[in-house]
Amino acid sequence: MRYNSRNFNLKKNKIVPVDEFINKALYEPKFGYYTNKFPFGEKGDFITSPTISNLFSEIITVWVVSAWEKLGKPKNFNFVELGPGDGSLARVFVDTVKKFPDLSRSINIYLYEKSNFLKKVQKNKLKGSKVKWINNFDGIKKGPIIFFGNEFFDAIPIKQFIFKKKQLLEKNFIINSKLKLDEVYQYAKADDIRIIKNYKSLKGLKFIEFPKLGLSEMDKIVKKIKLLTGGILLIDYGYLNEINADTIQIVMANKKIDKSMLLKNIGKADITSLVNFKLLKEYFEKKNIKVEKIVSQKFFLEKMGIIDRAKILEKKMSIKQKTYMSTTLMRLLHKKLMGGLFKVIFAFKSSRVNFLGFN
Repeated sequence: MRYNSRNFNLKKNKIVPVDEFINKALYEPKFGYYTNKFPFGEKGDFITSPTISNLFSEIITVWVVSAWEKLGKPKNFNFVELGPGDGSLARVFVDTVKKFPDLSRSINIYLYEKSNFLKKVQKNKLKGSKVKWINNFDGIKKGPIIFFGNEFFDAIPIKQFIFKKKQLLEKNFIINSKLKLDEVYQYAKADDIRIIKNYKSLKGLKFIEFPKLGLSEMDKIVKKIKLLTGGILLIDYGYLNEINADTIQIVMANKKIDKSMLLKNIGKADITSLVNFKLLKEYFEKKNIKVEKIVSQKFFLEKMGIIDRAKILEKKMSIKQKTYMSTTLMRLLHKKLMGGLFKVIFAFKSSRVNFLGFN
């Protein structure tokens, strides 16, 4: 698709904040990346853990079962998957929950999805399942709630700022007369300055990425957790120690492409950024909810028994199947791959503590 500014309502020489630009590129109703393209898998632009292996989805389901038990096995229990992708995790989740009759009778399963295009994909995969698609959380009024998001937070556009001569400047994009993307810095808004100065984890940084839209989304989630009890489990590509640099990535065909190619590939490429888990933890603590120790995906999945589960499955597998499972496990668990690059955080409101997978 050739770039057409009218498609995205991005006019030449109009200054647009980074998060607004990315939001249009990803979610513009007719031409946005997530609204007109299937991005997942080997033939897509990126691969997620649920599409790599059903084992990942099984382990997440087992963790939700353990959380339900920790919360006292409530008779009314809610599970919300945030950004369910192609529905792979939800499909395994629905099938696995059936093996736990008491939970199966108690659970309400919701999928929170912004893209109508992806909803169609998910509904096709989940035909006949007792699953509800929602656009907000207002209809969930009773029972503890567990939110789960895998690569959910990194897909929400971020703001970017720099400190220059003790002034906080916001990074913006502008499409110049030659239809090329330039960067423009303007004085940050007073509200953004006030919020950013309130976070200890951002102090001393010269380059700041701030997930204003993401935290606005979290506000709705935290409000529901505080009202009903429960928590949110997030697994995402991110970091704990300050990076102090631009982490936006543009991905096509499972490869990163140069940022200079963004405008040319708008609507055709995924745009993500790394999640600042230290900032996310501080956010949850400011909201007065508890946070388990942040761990790597490798630590979490191994604590939850993924290797033992793989050994059980191996007994009925052919050599070819064993080789495939070994390869997918390596991708999920290797420290230099998803195992180390992905982090896991659980924030919650409950009188119970020490949820599985973190100690």
